[in-house]
Amino acid sequence: MKVDVLLGLQWGDEGKGKVVDVLTPYYDLVARFQGGPNAGHTLEFEGEKYVLRSIPSGIFQGDKINVIGNGVVLDPALFKAEVEALEKSGHTLTDRLKISKKTHLILPTHRLVDQAFEEAKGAGKIGTTGKGIGPTYTDKIGRRGVRVGDIFHDFKAKYQAAVDRHRAILDQYNFEYDLSALEKDWFEGIECLRRFELIDSEHLINKTIQSDKKILAEGAQGTMLDIDFGSYPFVTSSNTICAGACTGLGVAPRYIGEVYGIFKAYCTRVGGGPFPTELHDEIGDLMRKRGNEFGSVTGRPRRCGWIDLVALKYAVMINGVTQLIMMKSDVLDTLTTIKACIAYKIDGKTVKEFPFSIEGDLEPVYTELPGWQKDMSGVRSESEFPEAFRTYLNFLEETLEVPIKIVSVGPDRVQTIMR
Repeated sequence: MKVDVLLGLQWGDEGKGKVVDVLTPYYDLVARFQGGPNAGHTLEFEGEKYVLRSIPSGIFQGDKINVIGNGVVLDPALFKAEVEALEKSGHTLTDRLKISKKTHLILPTHRLVDQAFEEAKGAGKIGTTGKGIGPTYTDKIGRRGVRVGDIFHDFKAKYQAAVDRHRAILDQYNFEYDLSALEKDWFEGIECLRRFELIDSEHLINKTIQSDKKILAEGAQGTMLDIDFGSYPFVTSSNTICAGACTGLGVAPRYIGEVYGIFKAYCTRVGGGPFPTELHDEIGDLMRKRGNEFGSVTGRPRRCGWIDLVALKYAVMINGVTQLIMMKSDVLDTLTTIKACIAYKIDGKTVKEFPFSIEGDLEPVYTELPGWQKDMSGVRSESEFPEAFRTYLNFLEETLEVPIKIVSVGPDRVQTIMR
């Protein structure tokens, strides 16, 4: 069987966790392939709300295998807290979750270095969550990282060597810190990791493919935060695109099947960086309030704006998306007019292809569509869609040249409509 990939097409926070949870019954194995605990996948069902940072969103389906792949970076302290919260709510994990030995560990000093770097940038801050993801990937690429499998191989020496390097960096920045409290939680997290099956996950993934079972690869963040193709340098530190599933799990490109691309009916962004369609008015405030646009991990308010089809079409191309999934349609229910960005004006020229940079003097070019002005949260089938909403869907499909197969009209599992 093939590996299907599910990923975000905007600047993250598209609602991937909910969709993975909805799709999981159709798969045998769910795997995270990149990112770290800065990703927060929110799921709501049966009156309960869960936020997953590192654990795959298929964990709530008891008969599924969940894998944290080699492309992920893992903070043991935050992982332990996540495990304890899930176990407290009645979900057993040790028989459902496996972790790649090649997953890199976020050290306590990675978090401190992250904070020191961001603080030193002053007005040029990128908007990092300060959780150490960037410095961990930097050490990985620099061939000096500490991996999960190192727990069994001269671990103390490898850990101390990394900490000594980081201390030297922190001294250069005159950064004040208390490492002892962070280390206590971190080493308790290491003991928590030992409870789980730590594996060479690439072998499990490929044996699962060969045994004709179905795999869903779950991305974190979004395409426009990809280290290569996102709005650099305001990006994350990993490849968030479909190709990242190959390197982040050890899957050959020929085994990639469906590529599910998730997007919101509007657009959001957290932290710094350019955002062409951002709204600083009452409509932006309405989107934020109705969509509960606050980071599930950080709590930071998200910047909101109209859907950007220049960026979205680019993301569809980069990922080879085969099916689209539109989230939070209900957030726009009360608006009389819906706008969609179809081009940029740059230096007096109309640009329809996503450019090298979207910073500076850039003006979005909009088309307007009628709002549907109906409460969509109670809709349970496509036949109940208002005519204006059908018009919006058709317009998006014609522009993006990919079918929208799933529409979400609320946070709960039941508010998911298959087309």
